[in-house]
Amino acid sequence: MNCYKKDYPRPQFVRDQWEDLNGEWAFAFDDENVGIAEKWYLGFDSDRSIKVPFSYETEISGIGDETVHENIWYQRKIGADAEKLRDKRYILHFEGCDYICRVWVNGAFAGLHKGGYTRFSLDISEYLNDGENLLVVKAEDSLSSQQPRGKQRWISESFECWYVQTTGIWKSVWSEYVPETSLARVKMTPDLTSFKLGIEFDLNLPSGADAAGLTIETDVTFKGTKVTRVVTDVTNAYVKAWADMSMPYNRNHYYDGPVWTPETPDMYDIVFRLVKDGVVLDEVGSYAAMREIRIDGHSILLNGKLLYQKLILNQSYWKESHLTPPDEKAIVADIDATIAMGFNGLRLHQKNEDERFYYWCDVKGMLVWCEAPSAYRFTDNATQEFLAEWLEQVRQNYNHPCIITWVPVNESWGVNKVQVSRPQQHFTEAVYHATKMLDPTRPVIVNDGWVHTISDIITLHDYDGDGERILERYGSEDPDHLMNGKVYFNRSYPVFAEGFEYKGQPVIISEFGGIAINGEKGWGYGEKAGTAEEYRRRLEDIVSAMKKLKYCCGYCYTQLTDVQQEINGLMTTERKYKVAPEIVEKINKKPVNPMYKP
Repeated sequence: MNCYKKDYPRPQFVRDQWEDLNGEWAFAFDDENVGIAEKWYLGFDSDRSIKVPFSYETEISGIGDETVHENIWYQRKIGADAEKLRDKRYILHFEGCDYICRVWVNGAFAGLHKGGYTRFSLDISEYLNDGENLLVVKAEDSLSSQQPRGKQRWISESFECWYVQTTGIWKSVWSEYVPETSLARVKMTPDLTSFKLGIEFDLNLPSGADAAGLTIETDVTFKGTKVTRVVTDVTNAYVKAWADMSMPYNRNHYYDGPVWTPETPDMYDIVFRLVKDGVVLDEVGSYAAMREIRIDGHSILLNGKLLYQKLILNQSYWKESHLTPPDEKAIVADIDATIAMGFNGLRLHQKNEDERFYYWCDVKGMLVWCEAPSAYRFTDNATQEFLAEWLEQVRQNYNHPCIITWVPVNESWGVNKVQVSRPQQHFTEAVYHATKMLDPTRPVIVNDGWVHTISDIITLHDYDGDGERILERYGSEDPDHLMNGKVYFNRSYPVFAEGFEYKGQPVIISEFGGIAINGEKGWGYGEKAGTAEEYRRRLEDIVSAMKKLKYCCGYCYTQLTDVQQEINGLMTTERKYKVAPEIVEKINKKPVNPMYKP
């Protein structure tokens, strides 16, 4: 894409000038939580440093302490230019800090954000001096099971499939100068029926500013060829426009232009300019794709065609850096490995990834299920915190064409009585409808795995390691027989909560497999395979069984890589294949049942 800049943290909203604030920061533990009382925000003495954006628990951070420290501090110097600040604002961006983040600049409190998996930005212009400035950050985390934490443990030791906690800054920190009158956010929605792109703009307009003479220019190109230019008058801080994306194109005569698919991930380059009386005030590079994902009876359609999803569960952990990708190359390598093994998509499990991950899935045609990190108790505090963070996550990731499904709730985590509890059922319904309010274009799954209430896709988790038993359990010509039954997962769970019933939705086995091999320290689902050949045979057996389920329109294999004590990946934590990728690819590319042809 023309807007792409290596390591730029937000590839869908790119400006030319920015500063990377990752690297060495001074660091201190505050186990007595005395830092604010002792005014550490004015600057603190420390003989310890940390490599941002890696959490202190990781080896790559330079600290590598996996014990729990609930209050930690960071500081570094940042430069500011008084000339630039005359007509621009200095915006400080945090892509992710777990869980509460407080920020001071030159001793002045600049802002607070709550939520470990979503990004935030602060305008710190009024606190800056010309030249050197002191930036201090306090991160507060806990083992509370009421806060959305995903796969982070909530006791002092790792257990089952929950891993070392992530505390503090774990995604990029960066800054940029932004014009006082500027583009704040762009929401893009493709409509294949009209072959137009709906564009909603949020603007930063200074208080009392006159919008007269303001316009937004939208220039769209495809592989260097001009598609359209749209000029929209600005009357207030919210503006809506439509861009006609049609162009001569021969690959698919059914549409008026290129559409995004895993095989042809065609995308349009877009430049947005905010113009005042002919003078460009702000310019942002972006991209978009024309694609449609929708439900039609038992089927899921991508751009009007049957879609059979061959997904892999991706928890996106690294041995040396845990939740944080070591670098951008590591992101690309995992996506390339997924493609090499014949999967056409992934379920990003219990994590909101680095936005560069979604960018590379856009570029490479990788289908993505985007999932919320779970809380693990049902309380007023938990529901409030979850809803706030999840809706932020949906808004922030909305524009990525790779994302085709939202998964806000998994396996009754945080709603463990949803089968019979009306308050918990109401919560899942509320999450569904709130997600649909922000995004009516994508399917929403609540509750992934079993005990569904309201859901666009019915998903089942089954770690039975025998293909014949899987076929016996789910092998009917019609899914209706299953819907009042049970899902096998060490013990049985009902498919639907009390008071809810099957309404003809598509069905996907969204977790299965999880095979481990003897000799590896850790656990997998069922008995470990004795040899690599037995591992391959069992993999082929259960994947083949999935493909014979006539009413099933896809599967998701557990999982891409080993994660700490969980060793059921197709690759190790060091990204070494357990079975050659071409063998896995051959298994994935074998014919699917007659109803769903690949």
